[in-house]
Amino acid sequence: MEPSEIVVGLDIGTTKIVAIVGRRNEFGKIEILGMGKSESYGVARGVVQNIDKTVEAIRTAVAEAEAKSGVNIKVVNVGIAGQHIKSVQHRGIKTRSSVEEEIAQKDIDSLIDDMFRLVMQPGEEIIHVLPQEYIIDSEQGIKNPIGMSGIRLEANFHIITGQTAAAKNIFKCVQKAGLEVSELMLEPLASADAVLSDEEKEAGVVLVDIGGGTTDVAIFQDGIIRHTAVIPFGGNVITEDIKEGCTIIKSQAELLKIKFGSALASENQENEIVSIPGLRGRQHKEISVRNLSSIIQARMEEIIEHVFYEIKNSGYEKKLIAGIVITGGGAQLKHVTQLVEYITGMDSRVGYPNEHLAKGSEEVTSPMFATSVGLIMKGLQTLDKQGKKVVATAIPETITGHSEPKSSGFFDKIKKFFDEDGMQQ
Repeated sequence: MEPSEIVVGLDIGTTKIVAIVGRRNEFGKIEILGMGKSESYGVARGVVQNIDKTVEAIRTAVAEAEAKSGVNIKVVNVGIAGQHIKSVQHRGIKTRSSVEEEIAQKDIDSLIDDMFRLVMQPGEEIIHVLPQEYIIDSEQGIKNPIGMSGIRLEANFHIITGQTAAAKNIFKCVQKAGLEVSELMLEPLASADAVLSDEEKEAGVVLVDIGGGTTDVAIFQDGIIRHTAVIPFGGNVITEDIKEGCTIIKSQAELLKIKFGSALASENQENEIVSIPGLRGRQHKEISVRNLSSIIQARMEEIIEHVFYEIKNSGYEKKLIAGIVITGGGAQLKHVTQLVEYITGMDSRVGYPNEHLAKGSEEVTSPMFATSVGLIMKGLQTLDKQGKKVVATAIPETITGHSEPKSSGFFDKIKKFFDEDGMQQ
């Protein structure tokens, strides 16, 4: 197997912006060539709120990734999240003219293109159209209809929508940073690729990505995506609670959460005390580790209750044999799996993105990089689908080139919007 083209994933998160440069090596594993990370000040709950600060953070992360990998980044695969993300189920139907002619990829593409023409509420656009199963002449449960015969081709689709304005702001930030968007992807789908196995997706599994500003949920069963949701709470809300509850500043609250935080108060000794230096010569402050964990546990319980509601809402609660996989920065909290199991009664584990990574990629094996690694994997899948169309050609020491996005109504509209905008200026 030959090493693949180089692909760049850009995760624009609430607490951090990460740019990862990677490619598939000859053994089919993902080799990380370089990673850049910067603080994110312009994003709140997964949505861009300050363009200039976000552009600055993207430039910092990309410059660091360029320096470490020795490549010049021009094209990126970007993730989208936020409370505005919604999902709906829809069925598409296509009547074919000939029963002799086999069903081909073009038939499926035309069904998907029809879904992109669905009328949405004002200000909303379709981001992803994901086929779940196909029905040919009333024969149900077909996973791959290519090569089969039939007149009436139907499909059940999982359609993910988002606010046009939120997507345009992401495009604007990436373009102002001097980059081109190859593809816009839903973050929980990217994270799922990085941390879930095919067996888990088959058995039925819930991916819970606890980020800084949002908690993303994706439910798979029988190898098919069944439900997606974005909950507007994340690690930042826990930090705020610690800040308020212990009357300390935010940076101290964040450090306390990372070093001494636990999702189960009962696991801490009552006599464990942490001393925090006072501001400008004031008295130092003593905080009980058990009290700290009580604050964290209360908020984590609320987040998990929201996740459990989404699981029940999907209708697949009793069919999820593989339980829950927790990833994202929030998965690093001590005893988080025990709390999830206690509230939901489902098996749970922490998802690390290292299963698909080549040796020597240790710096991105933390759950907080699951989305970034997933964006690279999704980018490589797109390359494979396009028959190795160049998304980023690696000239010695540089990545330049032009991306050919998939035909998606949403992507085309936004790209057209920016192209016209550029022409008017």
